[in-house]
Amino acid sequence: MASKDGKHITEKLVEEEVTEPVSPTGQYFNSSALSVCVLGVIESEIPIDDSQTITMLQELLLPMSPRFSSIMVTDENGVKHWKRVEVNLEDHVNFPVFPADLSPESYDGYVQNYLSKIAMEQLPQSRPLWDIHLIKYPISSAAGMVVVKLHHAMGDGFSLMGAIFSCLKRADDPSLPLTFPSQKTPRQELHQTGSFSKVPRFFSMLFNTGTDFVWSLLKSSLVEDGKSPVRSAAEGVEFRPIEISTITFSLDDIRQIKAKVGGTINDVITGIVFYGIQLFMQSSGHEVSDTQVTALILLSTRVISGYQSLKQMKEPGAKSPWGNQFGFMHVGVPLTSSNIEKVNPLDFISQAGKTIKNKRNSLAVYLTGQLLEFLRRIRGPEATAQYIHATLKKTSLTFSNLIGPIEKMGIAGHPINGFYFMVVGVPQSLTVTLVSYNGKLRLAIGTEKGFINSKLLISCMETAFERISEAALNKPGASRFTS
Repeated sequence: MASKDGKHITEKLVEEEVTEPVSPTGQYFNSSALSVCVLGVIESEIPIDDSQTITMLQELLLPMSPRFSSIMVTDENGVKHWKRVEVNLEDHVNFPVFPADLSPESYDGYVQNYLSKIAMEQLPQSRPLWDIHLIKYPISSAAGMVVVKLHHAMGDGFSLMGAIFSCLKRADDPSLPLTFPSQKTPRQELHQTGSFSKVPRFFSMLFNTGTDFVWSLLKSSLVEDGKSPVRSAAEGVEFRPIEISTITFSLDDIRQIKAKVGGTINDVITGIVFYGIQLFMQSSGHEVSDTQVTALILLSTRVISGYQSLKQMKEPGAKSPWGNQFGFMHVGVPLTSSNIEKVNPLDFISQAGKTIKNKRNSLAVYLTGQLLEFLRRIRGPEATAQYIHATLKKTSLTFSNLIGPIEKMGIAGHPINGFYFMVVGVPQSLTVTLVSYNGKLRLAIGTEKGFINSKLLISCMETAFERISEAALNKPGASRFTS
């Protein structure tokens, strides 16, 4: 991303300096067209004690990856590199100041405004691309918060969240490693099929690949979602204030719904989100008959099924090295012009499951990656970044999810009540993220402030979960709203 004076930092590299080439994706995410960051929000059960902050950053964060002590520079040939620099940790630690002696509910609003503020701010290019914010005020869901802002050029969600998890310990026994739910990669799922089903699956994959790839090209160049209650279609929407709200679901409840209707946990939660969007659009008085709402779902292209240690990620020839390894697929949000009260809520789960299954049985994500590489070689990283910007801008929302630890975590004696993340700096009015942790699923929603009614949208998500839960289990759903 350009600095404030509109020029990139340019330094002549010499052989003695420790440098590393910036990956293509890293260049796209830190360009004149895009500056995408991730906010990781950690909620503490006890008040924040910052006495160990600098020591922990020095001993835990900086050794994780050279990226935490590097800046992005451009050499005399126009090639970008990561250059190691001396890090002044105090420059990266922030302590917001709010009025004293307010109620936790009053501080909710201050924290919301502060998150919106730091989401909009550009990380200085003159120092490593990360910041820490220690919020030493109680809110309705926590006694204090730690907010980590990381530039997406440093790595994907797998790398960045893996770095955060490496700083955290099990609350019950810090000597034991954190454990994560097992998951299958798309490649593993592809191979776990019977021999009689492989041939039709192969032809199905060819068909899905062709249609998905062509559709992706059209959505990135010609076909654009129209204006709707979840898309303002405004120019420069990525520079407008956002509002971040969250809702927590019980993972056991989601599993029970999954057991009743089939599919995966991802199918269930995607169905809830899509149903919630439908409810929100109709509650906003919008006629959906001619509306197209497209979600850009981010997928990891790594061939492993769980987080690796930092040591494993740094090994030469590692299967899953530090960096950005993900793709995206376009998924149309199912909308019905019928009376929403008469629609079976479970249809949204079955539709989501069928769509995602077909998308996963496709190589379009990998072909898209090859297309981006082709564009980079022919036209350069800046033009490729503009193509990605156009792809994001023409859709209505981005949806990404990560798997978190099973056990309760802690850091420096602070038990962690909950955490979530949000992708910021994308040219969309709506961003949805999901992470599991300690038996819960935290759904975070980033909305364009002043355009999307976030409280109504959260209420519609709660209603969607309750109706799906009732339809599947014949009992009321249970969710908790946290702002």
